[in-house]
Amino acid sequence: MMNPPRISQIGGPTVLIEIAGLRLLTDPTFDPPGEYKLPHVVLRKVTGPARSTKEIGPIDVVLLSHDQHADNLDHSGREILKTAARVFTTRAGAARLGGRAVGLAPWEPVSVTVPDDGELEIVATPARHGPAGIEPLSGEVIGFVLACQDRQSRPIYITGDTVWYSGVDEVARRFRAAVVLLFAGAARTRGPFHLTMDTNDAIETAHAFPDATIIPLHCEGWAHFTQDRDDLETSFNALGFGSRLQLLEAGVPTAILPRS
Repeated sequence: MMNPPRISQIGGPTVLIEIAGLRLLTDPTFDPPGEYKLPHVVLRKVTGPARSTKEIGPIDVVLLSHDQHADNLDHSGREILKTAARVFTTRAGAARLGGRAVGLAPWEPVSVTVPDDGELEIVATPARHGPAGIEPLSGEVIGFVLACQDRQSRPIYITGDTVWYSGVDEVARRFRAAVVLLFAGAARTRGPFHLTMDTNDAIETAHAFPDATIIPLHCEGWAHFTQDRDDLETSFNALGFGSRLQLLEAGVPTAILPRS
């Protein structure tokens, strides 16, 4: 049986996933704290990465949920795209980025050969970066499911920046994920509504994936988050399933064991 995946939390939406001999990086953000002026808002980063790009080393695959927001792809992250072997993102993002970027539509699969023979299937998943009708403002966003071809291990689901909605529910119907990397934080930048999952959304997601380990990401390190890991932990504990929430220590590779 293959070794369990190892996940290292770098900061914000950025984690290093080591699985089947491959090294995958989500939404690369390695800049120091600072401000980013977008067309309609200024994003302020308050915490730097737990590990540098030099410490991370070579990357086989970048999984980029979207390129248009600096808290998912910053200046240093754009440099990583130039050296990563493969980059998967939205179709609109790939058109903007060029280079190695390959655009995927929701439910579109692609396979990557693993060093020890076999393949890792990567499936793009739907995401909605806020309430219904937000799409013209937010732009395209996707998540990802990682599934080993040998089926000896269950998939990993990376939500990307999304709220709970029918698209996430459909992911749960199609894939029995062992691990959900859940982008949380209840981000607010445009008004009194959140653009990423709040505690209620996280709880709905946990119910949709009833035997998955839930690992919260992207809920600290930026000023526009209105909830953090403590809020998630308090909510999960109050409802009696706090043991399903796994909080990663920043910068430390952690083997993710399947739930019994």
